[in-house]
Amino acid sequence: MTEHPQVSDILNQVKDGILDPATAEKRLTALAVTRVGDVANLDMERCSRCGMPEVVLAEGKDTDSLVKIMHSYVLASGRCIASRITAEQIKAVCENLPDGITVEVRELGGVLILSDGTQPTPSGGTVGIVTAGTSDIRVAEEARAIAEEMGAKVFTSFDVGVAGIHRLIPALEKLREADVYVVCAGREGTLPSVVAGLVDKPVIGVPVSTGYGYMGQGAAALASMLQSCAVITVVNIDAGFTAGAFAARIAALIGGKK
Repeated sequence: MTEHPQVSDILNQVKDGILDPATAEKRLTALAVTRVGDVANLDMERCSRCGMPEVVLAEGKDTDSLVKIMHSYVLASGRCIASRITAEQIKAVCENLPDGITVEVRELGGVLILSDGTQPTPSGGTVGIVTAGTSDIRVAEEARAIAEEMGAKVFTSFDVGVAGIHRLIPALEKLREADVYVVCAGREGTLPSVVAGLVDKPVIGVPVSTGYGYMGQGAAALASMLQSCAVITVVNIDAGFTAGAFAARIAALIGGKK
């Protein structure tokens, strides 16, 4: 994400005695929020303040509001990411794009990225993403898009769950350079515990809403991961965004020391 040049100007004016601190504070506060009509207040400084970009959750949003939010954000910051976005919403956002704005669609992960050419700054960190089955890929790809947007290098191995456990060792060998692992699994959610017993890096378990019957739709996977005897961190059901962002932050801390 690009920084606001006005921030440096304001700070320099305070330094030179042109602007008093109270006025500077008011101006900086105003810069931190971009208002989009009566529907949204965009947090423009989240990346510099928290180390992660603001991501627009498209799910449940009125299409016209989503278009206004995304177009406003990309013009103000250089990049804009939307998660859980539908084909219909993508079509609406991509119509009448502002000049110079390009589109990247991550269809598998339900992610749309708008850009004016600004690229994420590499963090030096590496994230390995693993899925138990192919039904878990949609959540894994959301995690991947967010981690890459935060500057991480991402490697993946899909469909290596415990039903065919012999597939896992070659998959982990492919990901041996990862600083942190994101492991997505539905059904009984065993895979993150198994991976955590085989690697010496942090493991983030992501329960996925696959599975049916008693405790289906991710409930059994969540319970299993929370009861893991291995040391893992667990996010909510289908929370690819949270897992990807958390993994990217860990990877950045490790990558910065390499």
